[in-house]
Amino acid sequence: MAKYTRIEVFQKMQETGVVPVFYHADIEVAKNVLKACYDGGIRTFEWVNRGDFAHEIFSELNKYALKELPGMILGAGSVVEEGTAAIYIQAGANFIVSPLLNENMARVCNRRKVMWAPGCGSVSEIGKAEELGAELVKIFPASEVGGPSFVKGVKGPCPWTNIMPTGGVDTSKDNLQKWFDAGVTCVGMGSKLFPKGTIEKGDFTALTARVTELINTIKEIKTA
Repeated sequence: MAKYTRIEVFQKMQETGVVPVFYHADIEVAKNVLKACYDGGIRTFEWVNRGDFAHEIFSELNKYALKELPGMILGAGSVVEEGTAAIYIQAGANFIVSPLLNENMARVCNRRKVMWAPGCGSVSEIGKAEELGAELVKIFPASEVGGPSFVKGVKGPCPWTNIMPTGGVDTSKDNLQKWFDAGVTCVGMGSKLFPKGTIEKGDFTALTARVTELINTIKEIKTA
């Protein structure tokens, strides 16, 4: 079962400002990437439900985190139905992220007090997600639904809404500045944080440095 409460997960996402989004079929690569993120200052990590047996790799990765990386909070993303959500919850997922809004997933996650962040692309979907108990909503694909201007537009009439854009977010200060100025709570980031060449070379020291720089940039933006 989840080690961290819904509020603890949300607060850590808010504090850190970024949630990495990653998948790899090799558990050793996944462990090294997770460790690099941890050493760089990240404390929430979204495992993508993408390849065959992805949930089995997640289970091993979560055990590793619990044993070796105190305070690292793992969750699962790209989950689209309640059955898969339940599998990851059974493996100890502390949060579930979805690219879409599925009421049945909300029920499963709420029943086990697990944080759920559904994907939304309109104010109506965001409102529905919040009625279903979502503390944080994922805007996806963020660049396609309007980018930072969409976030700013939502925050006008709904200042209580907590938003995490994924898709269209990169590590540059200029890009991050636009998202946080618009009012996001945190950002989700996948390939822009994990360059293919870096992962293929196994240059995890470089990845740690990249993550550290990202965390420092976000801190600078948030405290300016």
